[in-house]
Amino acid sequence: MKRFGYGKGALSRAAEEALQKWLTSVSVEEEVFKADPIEAIDGLLADIKFDSVKLQHLAVKMWRGEVPSNVSSCH
Repeated sequence: MKRFGYGKGALSRAAEEALQKWLTSVSVEEEVFKADPIEAIDGLLADIKFDSVKLQHLAVKMWRGEVPSNVSSCH
């Protein structure tokens, strides 16, 4: 607040400056995902023993807030 004041838009200007500084500090090479995305997803889902239909149903329940916190342990 000391830098941008207490007026309208001060918080937005501060957030914009913070994002610009962060974007200039992050290397473009860091952000590029170079692996096969299908293999990455397959690795993330390796512990889940459900078929795609069951996962879709669980996704709907999760969206509604009805699913247990640890889905991989559900049977």
